[in-house]
Amino acid sequence: MKLYNSRGPNPRVVRMFMAEKGIELPTEEVDIVAGVNRQADYLKLNPAGQSPALELDDGSILAEITVICEYLEDRFPEPPLIGTTAEEKAETRMWTRRIDLNICEPMGNGFRFSTGLKMFQGRMRCIPQAADELKAAAQDKLQWLDGQMAGKTFVVGERLTLADILLYGFLDFFAGVDQPIDQNLQNIAAWHKRMQARPSAQA
Repeated sequence: MKLYNSRGPNPRVVRMFMAEKGIELPTEEVDIVAGVNRQADYLKLNPAGQSPALELDDGSILAEITVICEYLEDRFPEPPLIGTTAEEKAETRMWTRRIDLNICEPMGNGFRFSTGLKMFQGRMRCIPQAADELKAAAQDKLQWLDGQMAGKTFVVGERLTLADILLYGFLDFFAGVDQPIDQNLQNIAAWHKRMQARPSAQA
C-alpha cells in the first residue's frame, strides 16, 4: 500500500489514525498548494482531486478519510479505533458522522471561502458570503458537543476512536489558521490538551 499525502487536516487524520495503530506505509507527497491534486495524473488516481488517497496492493485507490480509516481498521484491527462489537462500531460511526457533517465540513468551507479563498476560488465553487455563518455553525455544534462530553475522556466515553482523531485533526489545524478553540468550552479544551499530548499528534 501507499499513501498519497499532503498538508492539511484531512491527511493528518489518516496519519494520526495510522500512528495510533502502529501502521507505517510508504508515502508520496502531493503539492496541493501548487494544485498538483487538480492535474490530470492525480485525477486519474482520485477523480475527486482531493488528498489523501490510499493505493492498495492491487493498484486500486481509496479516497475519503473516514473510508480509508475504516479500511485500515479492517486490515489492522488492533488496537481497535472504531470498535470490536456491532454496538461499539455503530456508536463510533454515529459520532464520527456528527462531527464530520456538523463541525469539520462547515469549518473547512468557512476557511476555503475566506482565508483560503485565493487558493480555492479557481478550484471549486466558493461562496465568500457564507464563510462567517459556516464558521458560526461549526462553533454552535462545538458548544453542543462540549456539553455532550461532560465527564468523558473521549468523544464516546473512555474509548479513543476515529471520532476523536477526526475532530482533533480539524480543530487543531484551524486553531492555527482562523478558527481558534473557544477556551470557554472547558470539556473540549481539556480534551484537546489530552489529544495534543498523544505521540500520534505529531504524525
